[in-house]
Amino acid sequence: MQAETHPNPNDQISETMRDYLGEIYRLGQGKAWVSTTALAEQLNVSGPATVRMVRRLHKNGLVEHLPYKGVRFTPSGQRAALLNIRRHRLVECFLVDVLKFGWHEVHYEADVMQKGVNQRLEDRIDDMLNHPATCPHGEPIPSREGVMPQVDDRPLTVLPPGARGSISRTKTHEPKKLKYLAEIGLVPGASFELVNRAPFNGPLRLKIGRAEQVIGMELAAALWVFPPNTPPKSA
Repeated sequence: MQAETHPNPNDQISETMRDYLGEIYRLGQGKAWVSTTALAEQLNVSGPATVRMVRRLHKNGLVEHLPYKGVRFTPSGQRAALLNIRRHRLVECFLVDVLKFGWHEVHYEADVMQKGVNQRLEDRIDDMLNHPATCPHGEPIPSREGVMPQVDDRPLTVLPPGARGSISRTKTHEPKKLKYLAEIGLVPGASFELVNRAPFNGPLRLKIGRAEQVIGMELAAALWVFPPNTPPKSA
């Protein structure tokens, strides 16, 4: 049975609720059902605590919840999630561009810092940074109205040998992976050529400028790319 949807002002949603909504979006991309088990693992909390919070979100009209199927957003829940993601990504930009943190450091710092950011501060950060379209990891920043820009990219792992393109975003928050990707030049905006890929999920050989790098399938799966002549769509 679908949860009743009703207005729920964003400033009445607790920080813990925001955390859950943000992770539900990241796991299901705003569309798919997300299991409470996966949500608990992502947030590093117990299963019973997750179920209690999901019931609270359901009661507030932010998610639908079906036993053995999981949760997915109502329209008001998705908007709240996207506004939370917007604030998080703007804070990441502030940490990198103004406070000069490395891109591998900012995800968890932003989780803490954004809890002290209200709408006025968020708008000031957005203005100061000249309204960035993406976070330091290349992920699009939702609009102030809670709309996620569409990005016409695809996983690096689906490209055939010989394909050229540029890195659009990295889908990992693991500091060691991000630090290594920066060291070898695989950051958003970097151009590359897929020279070769070994069969049976073997490593990929990439040409980045004049240098070549070999990366494993696990790391390659974290990279999304624009094929040639495919710029990101604007919000």
